[in-house]
Amino acid sequence: MPLTRGRKFSATAGSRLPSLTAVATENQEEGSQVKRSSSPPRGAPRKRTAFIDITNAHKVQISLPGRKKKDAVKKSVKKTNSTSVPAKNQTNSIKSSVSSEGTSTEREKTDTEEEEEKKHVSSPAEELVEAPPPAAQKTPAHLQKQTIPKEFDIDSENSEDCYMCPEYAKDIFDYLKQREEKFVLSDYMSTQPSLNPEMRAILVDWLVEVQENFELYHETLYMAVKVTDHYLSKTPIQREMLQLVGSTAMLLASKFEERTPPCVDDFLYICDDAYKREELISMEANILQTLSFDINIPVPYRFLRRYAKCVSAGMDTLTLARYYCEMSLMEMDLVPERGSLLASACLLMALVTKDLGGWSPILQFHSGYQTSDLAPVVRKLHLMLSGPPDDKLKAIRNKYSHKVFFEVASLPLVNMDILEKTLTSQ
Repeated sequence: MPLTRGRKFSATAGSRLPSLTAVATENQEEGSQVKRSSSPPRGAPRKRTAFIDITNAHKVQISLPGRKKKDAVKKSVKKTNSTSVPAKNQTNSIKSSVSSEGTSTEREKTDTEEEEEKKHVSSPAEELVEAPPPAAQKTPAHLQKQTIPKEFDIDSENSEDCYMCPEYAKDIFDYLKQREEKFVLSDYMSTQPSLNPEMRAILVDWLVEVQENFELYHETLYMAVKVTDHYLSKTPIQREMLQLVGSTAMLLASKFEERTPPCVDDFLYICDDAYKREELISMEANILQTLSFDINIPVPYRFLRRYAKCVSAGMDTLTLARYYCEMSLMEMDLVPERGSLLASACLLMALVTKDLGGWSPILQFHSGYQTSDLAPVVRKLHLMLSGPPDDKLKAIRNKYSHKVFFEVASLPLVNMDILEKTLTSQ
């Protein structure tokens, strides 16, 4: 049965707003006919600036640091201008009364004083020009752009595509890899007396169905699982509240990742009305407060797409790695693993399965992992995938058995001997 979606409300067709042109015309007509009075109406508050009353501005004197020098300069300039006319008259009278020698001496004296005044009185613009330039600062080492060897450059081909962020794509993933250290989890089931790993796997399997039915991004699914794990690692809950936590985490992840996230009523519907609207909203606030509103958690899916680009992996190989990575979401033993490490292990398994080689130097450069770092996680993945399938948990297998996903779930698992040979040879 298809899921219902929330309605979007639009503005009422009958409501109209006044035209901007009409409003402007009315304002012009009023301005031409009505003159503003110089005094405010009775009872109106006086206009004030941030510091002083405008009406009393001429009575208040404020001394601010840095203003004294400029005010002194202005006063000296005004004083010189105001006394220039009497000084000229006095000079003319002196010229008529003294001899020619005295007149020439007075002129030299006056010219010398004017030159001295010009030296002492300078405009702020001249002061800025004469100020020595500050010493050039060197860029700190951690802010300098990392030089990428030409053989490891995978972003220059997208130099014309601004959406790919080719200038700092590697910096972004290096930052995400550093940020992972903040979100490292441990096996928290010992702190959950009412839960067990099987219940968590059932919840993840149900979240996969929700992601498919709502046609959400894969990043939304991964983030919802991460938010759920981080909340459960800090807050013990009852078994009856587990589905509420998972659906609320999916709602938060949808708001973070999706362009048009499903509404609250949609999540209440998929829970078969087991919870009330107030309970879901209250759980949303509780999760955000518990996680300190920091839900930007690096997920394996982002690293997987980046590392697959390093070796120009085909869509079928990337989809196989995605299948391994999505299956790992249900395994409690893989919860403590970092997303970048888990994505690298899934890609290595897909490359070996497709006989496309092992962990190449370009993958080592961009991921920061050696083959020896991936070996323990690869062995856990192989053990998980080689186990008997659970009939209750088949959402992921059914999803990746479709032709859209190249039916990668039906591919045979690579032999462990071949995998061990790859892990030990590099």
